[in-house]
Amino acid sequence: MSAHLDFEKANEKYVAGFGDRAHLPIHPGKKLAVVTCMDARLNVFGHLGIKEGEAHIIRNAGGAAKDALRSIIISQRLLGTREIAVFHHTACGMLTFSTPQLRTLVKESDPTNVALNAVDDVDFLEFGDLEKSVREDVTFLRENPLVLPETKITGWVYEVETGKVRQIV
Repeated sequence: MSAHLDFEKANEKYVAGFGDRAHLPIHPGKKLAVVTCMDARLNVFGHLGIKEGEAHIIRNAGGAAKDALRSIIISQRLLGTREIAVFHHTACGMLTFSTPQLRTLVKESDPTNVALNAVDDVDFLEFGDLEKSVREDVTFLRENPLVLPETKITGWVYEVETGKVRQIV
């Protein structure tokens, strides 16, 4: 069964409790952007106590800062965020493969499809050391001229085994 078949019924429940959310400002109330992984086990609102309207949650595979830069620029320059929290997590799939392996996997999925060679231009931004990847992402953002210099940037690890967060940077 397709997940989309449940969307309308679930949305009816959401709409019933929607309240005054229509009046939330477009600018995040905490002036915070959180960069984190797309992993379905992460409930960023829940484990950080953030409410709708308070922060931008920027998600991608691994929570890579380089991949999130476009959204960070928009978040800061147009919508007023002044703090960035980078969150990576334990048991992340990005620790389990390399870019060359994934490129081969994609191309071997349909060897006669030469269009799949476009995967050779993709850097999947995998990492082998969780805490080091957090530090590198924070450094990337702190040194990037497109990120506002007064931005407070911290780096964290979320533990999927316990639900705890711990600050690395």
